[in-house]
Amino acid sequence: MAAELSAHHRRLAQQKREAIITAATELFLDRGYDGTSLARVAEAAGVSKSTLFKRFPTKAALFEAIVTESWQRDAGDAAARPQTGDLRSGLATIGHRYADLVGRPGMTALFRIVIAELPRFPELGRMQFQLGKLPYFTSVQHYLEAEHEAGNADVPDAVSAANQFLGMIANYVLWPRMLLTDWNPAASDIHDAVEQAVQTMLARHTPGRRPDPKPER
Repeated sequence: MAAELSAHHRRLAQQKREAIITAATELFLDRGYDGTSLARVAEAAGVSKSTLFKRFPTKAALFEAIVTESWQRDAGDAAARPQTGDLRSGLATIGHRYADLVGRPGMTALFRIVIAELPRFPELGRMQFQLGKLPYFTSVQHYLEAEHEAGNADVPDAVSAANQFLGMIANYVLWPRMLLTDWNPAASDIHDAVEQAVQTMLARHTPGRRPDPKPER
């Protein structure tokens, strides 16, 4: 019985947390970071002020949670590195996970909030980069380094390679949404975009397939 009550309380706590995160994201997007009070977030989330302040004593703490949730919610093991040994399979796994991640409405909302508030609140940009983008990027970089060390890929600069790979996907899945409210590509089109990015990476980084440097004139 005690275990059931404990599990019930945990579910309630998680539901309240999710309600707070959702309400805050919508309010930050609609009213701006500066124009949103924690009291208004509590009201919109349907929780008491004491409940909200206990979890998030400041707006900065709340935004930090939004960043973390945006990069992790519904992403499962999106940041987990595939096992080395099959470069094509590993890149495809990473690419499709990333497309799912950045294609969610919550991620678009997060980027819009950060971009809109960046001139007045540069710390929001730092949170987005350090807590969200950087850990994910680093996991991809480490995967490419592992494949390179194992001899399965020719990736002498894993930082550049990770930037190029994720950039190709984000340029189709995420960034058009920032400017085009009706941008909603079909799942098959997103799949094809990821596969094209994988093929580009394979052409560049499969051992023995790197183009020879141009001779100096």
